[in-house]
Amino acid sequence: MTSRRDEVLAAALDLLDEVGLDALTTRKLAEKLGVQPGALYRHFDSKRSLLHAMVARLTLDAGIEGDVPEDWAGMLRYAAVGARATVLTRRDGARLMATYLVPADETAQMFWRRLVGALSAAGFAESDALVAVDTTFAYVNGFAIEEQSRDGHPAEPGQRALRDKAFEAGLDLIIAGITASRS
Repeated sequence: MTSRRDEVLAAALDLLDEVGLDALTTRKLAEKLGVQPGALYRHFDSKRSLLHAMVARLTLDAGIEGDVPEDWAGMLRYAAVGARATVLTRRDGARLMATYLVPADETAQMFWRRLVGALSAAGFAESDALVAVDTTFAYVNGFAIEEQSRDGHPAEPGQRALRDKAFEAGLDLIIAGITASRS
């Protein structure tokens, strides 16, 4: 059973796919739901709180497959590939995600801390581990924002395969740089 708040949130994500982040308004969402705009404030006190909930839902719905590797490089790669796949599930998903400075929900925050901890355990200073994780996710968001603006949503499968290879190559460079910085 879903709550009315969940229904509003699902409609907001569907509207994001239909109109994009720039055109997403509470007025359009209210029209989509057949309610007055003020009725949305029962569920979200502002557009910002709605966007935050959309980020959290996107993160929770990620459904990244496979086991998390134990080594820091594998774990960082797993997280980066999964984050990109997640934001690409929605039109302007990367732009939506990039509006938040910290992970949107407790599960994401715990995984962030786990990544930083894995790098620290591998011999990186905590400050360097934070920079490494932050840089990796900045790459994910930047690449996906550029990708979505170029290729649209959803991207044509052949184009997506090319972008997957380019993304992996860039990620390899970042992980190689992180590795070299530890020496």
